[in-house]
Amino acid sequence: MKTKVFCDIADYKTIKFFNKKSLVDGFTTNPSLMRLAGAKNYKDYSLKILKICKKKPISFEVFADNSKNMLKQAYEINSWGKNVYVKIPVVNSKGIFMGSVIKELSDKGIKLNITAVYTFEQTKKIYKNLNKKTKSIISIFAGRMADKGKDPLPIFKKSLFLTKKNKNIEILWASTREAYNYIQAKQIKCNIITMPPKIINQINTFGKSFNKMTLDTVKGFLKDSQKSKFYL
Repeated sequence: MKTKVFCDIADYKTIKFFNKKSLVDGFTTNPSLMRLAGAKNYKDYSLKILKICKKKPISFEVFADNSKNMLKQAYEINSWGKNVYVKIPVVNSKGIFMGSVIKELSDKGIKLNITAVYTFEQTKKIYKNLNKKTKSIISIFAGRMADKGKDPLPIFKKSLFLTKKNKNIEILWASTREAYNYIQAKQIKCNIITMPPKIINQINTFGKSFNKMTLDTVKGFLKDSQKSKFYL
């Protein structure tokens, strides 16, 4: 089974570049990435992206903090394109589970990407509320877990086992920190991994020999010392 690669970015030029690359199967964005990309009007900027990304799946996240407004935004975002996944946080800022929002949208056939997931218990609650006939993604934040000294692999393995009988529900490895995470995701047969452009570019150098890596490293140190005109 192939582990699909999504690019985690909202920058227009970067999406335009990677949209042409066969290695990249889709894109994920969030309000923070949209802000970083300089978006002033959320809808206008998203529609601009969709003019170049017409077929590959792309996730746009709601930014409301209550069920009523989340639903309103979700229906609007869904109308932007057939390749759009609506990103819904598993809970709002008050810690309230967004199960009713997930259920209503999923039952309407709206493709969802449930984000900010950190526990298997959350995965189970999400899975229970998803319509199994609707394409959906559950995004588990591996990197942020690892940053806090938590091993994300057990949660992924349990989540993948839970959803493996349903091809419409995919598990996504989110907050990727290093290129080796791609190997880890493939080893556990994770459906999707999303990563920033820098790490996607690193995947292209996979297979480089250790001897070549040693030589390149030593040459790099030597070059920098010469540029600095160090002497003893």
